[in-house]
Amino acid sequence: MTKKITIFLSLFCFFSVVAADTIHVAAFRHVGPIEVRRPVMLDSTDVNAQRYDTASLLRGSVSFDGLRNGAIWSGEALPSATTSALHLLGAKVSTADYFVGEVKLQKAPKSYQLYVDGNEASEGKLELEPGSHTLSVKYLSDPHRNDSLRIVLVSDSAAKVQATRLSVDSSIGQGKRLTFGQLQKSKRYCDLEVSPDGKWFIVGISTPNGEWADYDYFLCERATGRRVRLAQNSHWLPRTNKFYQVRGHGGKNRMVVVDPGTLAEEIWVEELPDTDFDVFPTEDRLLISVRQEGPKDANPEAFRFLHPDDRQPGWRDRNYLAIYDIKSGLKQQLTFGYNNQWVSNIRCDGQRLLLCKSDARLTQRPTSLYSIFELDLATMRLDTLVDRDGFIGSAQYSPDGTKICIEGSPECLGGIGCVVPDSMTASMVDQQLYVMDIATRKIVPLTKTFDPMVANFDWHAADGKIYFTAEVCDSCALYRIDPSSGSIERLNQPEEVVGRWALADNAQTMVFVGESNDHSWRLYDMEVGKKPKAARLLENLNSDVFDGTDVASAVAWTCRNSIGDEVHCRYYLPNGFDASAKYPMIVYYYGGCSGTLRNFEFPYPWTVWAAQGYVVLVVNPSGATGFGQEWAARHVNTAGADPARDVIEATTAFCDEHPYVNRERLGCIGASYGGFLTQYLQTVTDIFRCAVSHAGISDHSNYWGYGYWGYTYSEVSMANSYPWTRPDLYVDRSPLYHADRIKSSMLFLHGTDDTNVPYNNSVQMYTALKLLGKDVEMLSFKGDNHGIGQKHRLLWQNATMAWFARCLKDDPTWWQALYPERTL
Repeated sequence: MTKKITIFLSLFCFFSVVAADTIHVAAFRHVGPIEVRRPVMLDSTDVNAQRYDTASLLRGSVSFDGLRNGAIWSGEALPSATTSALHLLGAKVSTADYFVGEVKLQKAPKSYQLYVDGNEASEGKLELEPGSHTLSVKYLSDPHRNDSLRIVLVSDSAAKVQATRLSVDSSIGQGKRLTFGQLQKSKRYCDLEVSPDGKWFIVGISTPNGEWADYDYFLCERATGRRVRLAQNSHWLPRTNKFYQVRGHGGKNRMVVVDPGTLAEEIWVEELPDTDFDVFPTEDRLLISVRQEGPKDANPEAFRFLHPDDRQPGWRDRNYLAIYDIKSGLKQQLTFGYNNQWVSNIRCDGQRLLLCKSDARLTQRPTSLYSIFELDLATMRLDTLVDRDGFIGSAQYSPDGTKICIEGSPECLGGIGCVVPDSMTASMVDQQLYVMDIATRKIVPLTKTFDPMVANFDWHAADGKIYFTAEVCDSCALYRIDPSSGSIERLNQPEEVVGRWALADNAQTMVFVGESNDHSWRLYDMEVGKKPKAARLLENLNSDVFDGTDVASAVAWTCRNSIGDEVHCRYYLPNGFDASAKYPMIVYYYGGCSGTLRNFEFPYPWTVWAAQGYVVLVVNPSGATGFGQEWAARHVNTAGADPARDVIEATTAFCDEHPYVNRERLGCIGASYGGFLTQYLQTVTDIFRCAVSHAGISDHSNYWGYGYWGYTYSEVSMANSYPWTRPDLYVDRSPLYHADRIKSSMLFLHGTDDTNVPYNNSVQMYTALKLLGKDVEMLSFKGDNHGIGQKHRLLWQNATMAWFARCLKDDPTWWQALYPERTL
């Protein structure tokens, strides 16, 4: 069956269909003429004894960016000039599917070069990944010669595919389909700090560079917008409006302090200890964390485990604390012991600090316990504030030093902030805020009835309020709370997902970055006084990558599950959506416990899937954080049953309400816990034609005992339940033991070095389905851990979508191009 090619020209109507599988590229953007001249002939030959060839003028460099604003040209007779000149022609070729065919020049100028996406190409075989591409011809015109051009694209007549959408037009740089390649080029904000007076900030930006990334840091003045590139990462001093850098010098490290206004430098520490440190608020001392190497095993060939975590590299090492006096250079050990110690916060006067310690208790949940002490540095008196509580996180002093704010799950501090029914166990990852009065030990649960999950917080000295980000449904928003009244205010800012943020210690100034479902990262500042002002846009980080790209918007949608609860979802429609058509649909859901936020840049980019012709449904099922404590607690001791019910019922209801979804062509995908859920779904429903499981759990007991964090994560998901006490969870809800029920075509993806979910979880499930004669494939990514690194990411994403095209569009072209059939 031949590919059916549909033609769409947005700016003009010069096109022709030669045959069902052929399209004539009849219109282009034109740049030129650009006059070129022969060089001065000082010799008759070059160093290689070659005579000059006029055709070498074609090698002159022409910027492809100019095509965006080039004049529209159509016809066959090419533009020329009164002298020898270079010209550039370009057309946009867009496809929602993987295209295999040929590009043929039925007429061509004497001297030309063909390009696809700016790369030199040759006439003949053409393969295009889904997205928008630029087909260009650079040619050399001669005033004494008339040249013509006729280009056609011919699809592969051998491709067994019902239909594909290929469009050609001259809108270079506009109306592009979003691609994985664009996301691969996207920059990220990797650091953000604001000066104490709020007048300056430092921002770090990471730029992809092959398998790695380049990191750049900039000093920015808010009032003028002036930006200065810094040679390395830098940090603000806590009180003085200067920043410091750690620089190598003569084999040692120096601490250099810089004035942001003049860039004048001062060496504060000539020989800095080679370790992590924090500067005291009084700026006279450094708090240093020192790593102490643990004992070595006497016979490493027969290694003796001291603890289940002893197989993790560096587990035996411990950290202790020391203080370095900047003036004298004296370094003194502050803490001693065999458990890890760290400081959560230093009081503003530098006299006291919140010292934390961890220790283990393997026989009872939680197995890791944390204590918070207040240490008086003048007397070295240690006062216990929280003793061996496995549900707490970080802590911070109030501006006056009389209280502390503690972040922890609903079970912390005796469960004072827990609102889940007695029959349920709260989720350990559903973080909330608590305030303790140091003198009285009275604790107030600030966010007890606040449904969003707290992410990061900062008790602001300038106004005494606690600022924090929180996951609220499928967004991450900025809030502040007045600890004296308990009133919570959501700050008005334009982004759906707030990332990094920083407050000026001595000013009502905030700097933050954010993104939304239809655009990449942006940088803002905002005045957060009594009446916060509107956020001011400072930078659209990736405008050069995404401008001119059509991005699908997220549409909120809810349904009721069978027990009467509202399930929050959102969906994306394909580019060029036609409500009268039928589309395949991909369903996605959370991995782990956090809700699936409205990120634009995400390892599973829903907007790219939509650009490839799919309806995309994102479900936040039972167990997701950000919807209240009771909803999050449904992740615990259900082993997938409640989330699976919600995914199945939401998918079915969405198909019922939206007739443009082809319910015979449904696929699903998830990663980590979502990878497990993908496998589990196939054992309890047959609504999905295909499924993709990335790094998914197939056997709960295997993950519990062998994953680096298996038994500790199971304290979250299987609280107080073990393989020997709850086989109904660990066995009956492990997909491996019900592999014979699976009817869907399945693709397994897994990094070979996954320390979280062991690699064999996918291998054993693949083996089971192979032995059962099922349609199954597995791809292992060498050297990758739980997530797929930059080296393999594009292949990983392409393979995922090639699988969906094979199963949901009956188009194996892309999959076969990546993985040709082998007979062994």
